[in-house]
Amino acid sequence: ACSAFSQTSCEECLKNVSCLWCYTNNTCIDYPVRSIFPPSSLCSLSNARWGVCWINFEALIIAMAVVAGLILVSITVCCCYCCYCRRRSRSRLEEEEEQLARKREERRLQSLQRKHERKLKHDEIRKKYGLLQDSDNPYSRFENE
Repeated sequence: ACSAFSQTSCEECLKNVSCLWCYTNNTCIDYPVRSIFPPSSLCSLSNARWGVCWINFEALIIAMAVVAGLILVSITVCCCYCCYCRRRSRSRLEEEEEQLARKREERRLQSLQRKHERKLKHDEIRKKYGLLQDSDNPYSRFENE
């Protein structure tokens, strides 16, 4: 029982995790498990110690609330940031795909244009030297002069 550790020391009392040390009257009492916080009629929060002797119950509650709040805020910020980045990266990928498709189409058109220009140039050379076949009769015999 925790009352056996009364009038000893805080460290001795808190070796048992179900005990609460009260500095107002140096008593070790059972932690009231029915209520989350010990009632002020039992011991004031600023004078109550639970778990460790160097921090009072009030400061322990505030510290735990601050840590829990920071964790919740950081999780919320991370989730929002990740969702924003995911949307942004999707739109960036779509833009890059569109740009690549545009460039691919431009290269294809340039290639076709160059191919047409080469064909015209080659046809001019064939025509100049009389190598161009008649389009009406492609199977006509080549005649030497």
